[in-house]
Amino acid sequence: MVAQNPKKSNHEEPISIEWQLPDVHADLDALQQWVCQSAQDGTSAHGFERGLFDRLLALGKTLFQTFLKLVGSGDFGPSVTLDDGRVVQRSAEQHSRRLLTVFGEFSVSRWLYSQYAKSKVEFAPTDQRLQLPASEVSYLLQEWDQLLGVEQAFGQVREVIETILRLPQSVDTLEHTNQQMAEAAPAFRDSQGPVDLKKEGELLIVTEDNKGIPMVRPVQEKPAGAHRTKGEKANKKQMACIGCVYSVDRHARTPEQLVATLFRDPDRPKEQPPEAQNKRYWAELSRERDGEEVRGQDLVFQYLQDEVKTRRKPQQWLVHLCDGQASLETDRQTYLPEDAYTLDILDLMHVLPRVWEAAHVFHGEGSGEAPVFVRHHLTRILHGEVGTVIANWRRKATKQGLTGAKKKNLRAICAFLAKNKHRMRYDEYLRLGCPVATGVIEGACRHVIKDRMERAGMRWKVPGAQAMLNLRTIRTNGDWTTFQDFRIALENEWLYPNTKAIEAKEWPAFQAA
Repeated sequence: MVAQNPKKSNHEEPISIEWQLPDVHADLDALQQWVCQSAQDGTSAHGFERGLFDRLLALGKTLFQTFLKLVGSGDFGPSVTLDDGRVVQRSAEQHSRRLLTVFGEFSVSRWLYSQYAKSKVEFAPTDQRLQLPASEVSYLLQEWDQLLGVEQAFGQVREVIETILRLPQSVDTLEHTNQQMAEAAPAFRDSQGPVDLKKEGELLIVTEDNKGIPMVRPVQEKPAGAHRTKGEKANKKQMACIGCVYSVDRHARTPEQLVATLFRDPDRPKEQPPEAQNKRYWAELSRERDGEEVRGQDLVFQYLQDEVKTRRKPQQWLVHLCDGQASLETDRQTYLPEDAYTLDILDLMHVLPRVWEAAHVFHGEGSGEAPVFVRHHLTRILHGEVGTVIANWRRKATKQGLTGAKKKNLRAICAFLAKNKHRMRYDEYLRLGCPVATGVIEGACRHVIKDRMERAGMRWKVPGAQAMLNLRTIRTNGDWTTFQDFRIALENEWLYPNTKAIEAKEWPAFQAA
């Protein structure tokens, strides 16, 4: 086996790799002997598997160390001319840097170049050739750490990685890497092209919601052990806004069919509704940015606005689907288009609980009359008879002489329905085949935020929380691998601007024997 230097002059002889890999050959011979001996000794499969993995990690470390030796220390001579014309001088001695990889820790020895002794390093040929990261942690280990970190607490990630790779890391390192990786998220979002239009459904849906994240208690607030007054909450939460744009094919159904599905009747429709296509999520916290306080919900709606502009086809129905939060409807009016092909729909799952509350105003909980009440009035609401239902409840309340809490509760329910009546034309929505429930965004609130960020004892600061939201939405969108490639290229572009300088000279092949 020989290795050819691509810039080798004709008079040079090929360099034999075998002479460079004595440790590798010794390890391979030892591995082969161990495999044969294990089979002869009757080693269990699980025992052999564990031992083999340990030996492969050790072999990987030997190979990686050999690779670093073959690349060498990057001696480009006493001086180098940078791309901008400045001349930098070689350091008086080689310098080493730590590199933590999935195969273990290494020390990379290399020459550095700067204008003057002890001045800023301007050029590190070996670092640039190897495309080493800014941190001591290799890109692959960073990716594996954070692939686990977006799903599990960093303490658990540390234990898992150490168990599998025999590689200790600190929680601080994992947290720092998380925030450093997430810094590339905004640029990645801006660089993303349009979705695959061949997979787009007939309807374009915009939906959003807010979910609280438990935050670190500010220093000036009461300590955790202090006595709380009545009604005071133990934990301070900050709302994160999460939004999504997706498309879906029409799915027409009758009010009766939808009620049967909600109540899981035996004769309910069995066909599955169309799947949402090309889902894209964004999640933002309100925070200071460029010296100004920005509202997370505004940031999300700006993303939604841009996505709709990119994806919406002429005369395509645009459906805005959300709960009864007033600010969501206000921002919808500010950021999203409104024309003959736009619909605003109140999430039916925020109507149904109020119908049950109304049922319990007139009928006891657990009674047989309450479900009958709900089915009847929900069906009428789905037929577009919201005003009639409200009037009937008010008449019924007057007739029964309701007072106190029941009267107050029914008044609030009726006020909610009356306020949102313009978004409750469910008979029209069902005929058009529109979704009427926010399952996509409700699921995202649970998966993106709650499952990772609201675990027992977790408290967040804004930078760490936003970093986690950025990475979790990228992961949820299915863009993880593309993002890793993007952020590595982005960091290398920043770290290594002197491309001409490194191309101007031949790389000394296999500098270390």
